Amino acid sequence: MQIGTPLSPNATRVMLLGSGELGKEVIIALQRLGVEVIAVDRYENAPGQQVAHRSYTIDMTDDEALRALIFKEKPHLIVPEIEALNTATLADIEAAGMATVIPTVKAVQLTMNREGIRRLAAEELGLPTSPYAFAHSEAELQAAIDAGIGYPCFIKPTMSSSGKGQSRITQASEVKIAWDYAASGGRVNQGVVIVEGQIAFDYEITLLTVRAKNAAGEIATYFCEPIGHVQEKGDYVESWQPQAMTAGALAESKRIAKAVTDSLGGLGLFGVELFIKGDSVWFSEVSPRPHDTGMVTMCSQRFSEFDLHARAILGLPVDVSLSNPGASAVIYGGHASKNLLFTGVDAALAVPNSDLRLFGKPESFVKRRMGVALATGRDVTEARERAKLSASLVKPVAV
Repeated sequence: MQIGTPLSPNATRVMLLGSGELGKEVIIALQRLGVEVIAVDRYENAPGQQVAHRSYTIDMTDDEALRALIFKEKPHLIVPEIEALNTATLADIEAAGMATVIPTVKAVQLTMNREGIRRLAAEELGLPTSPYAFAHSEAELQAAIDAGIGYPCFIKPTMSSSGKGQSRITQASEVKIAWDYAASGGRVNQGVVIVEGQIAFDYEITLLTVRAKNAAGEIATYFCEPIGHVQEKGDYVESWQPQAMTAGALAESKRIAKAVTDSLGGLGLFGVELFIKGDSVWFSEVSPRPHDTGMVTMCSQRFSEFDLHARAILGLPVDVSLSNPGASAVIYGGHASKNLLFTGVDAALAVPNSDLRLFGKPESFVKRRMGVALATGRDVTEARERAKLSASLVKPVAV
């Protein structure tokens, strides 16, 4: 693998489509390896745009705008970091040999839509999942619940992220509210939702799975230590690594993750979400890119998930080893404001073995993720306590 010099005719150019906090870390990892990076997002001054060589703000679902930008910049690799994209355009670009889409066009198309990835996992690969159905109307949603999904159940848009549009309902009177919320909360309103039956699991994990070149130049699969996490309304608020598991559950998790990622193909890091009960494992979702719960790896692993993604997509060797037990805790904006100050940063960083990432988002919402506290410890319990304490000491103030 050869890497050129940024801003020169022989530069290795990577374009990120979506440049939030996760994309920002991928950009930094790529730049450390001498890559020229172009950051694209739907709003100005997104976190990744602030650190890229060049940045653009466009509607990435617009074929003409997306195609024109790719023709202008001529990236070697296109790295989607969000779901709301015109994947047909990307398929055309790759078919014409203009660029490689990471990890593959198939992966981007299937994982941007919960219907595609759920049908792949359950119906094509035969992997265990929660009971589910798809509904195109409120009446269809009610009928699917009555036909066997039952209560409690989860209603989700087929396209969304960070828990947007997701509801847990326990009775028929909540169906309309959940339907309306799913329709308004999806990244792209597809007129269809997925309803999932609740599984009585013990805990859920993210298994970061990396498809990368080995020493022989062949694609091999590597697994980071499992990450445990707490979610509220579908959005992660805390994660830790490693999550304790039985040997049987870990082996089954790896089997499921490998089956899904092998089917999606390509190179890169995937965040595979799984439900665990004893030795039993159910597939939940997969992201063909770094995962929000994986931000803990910035303190727990020798190479973070962002470093691993950058190395894998460039065809470089990876090292998924754990350095220390670690944890992360989310810092919310707490205010709707375009002018936010963070106080208590000194106190937060005084917590032993702690660190912070303040994302630099130009606008805050009450429940918008504006930063994350990281911490290591002698064990996961100590790391979690430190991360939560550090996060709690950061006080956003609207000015």
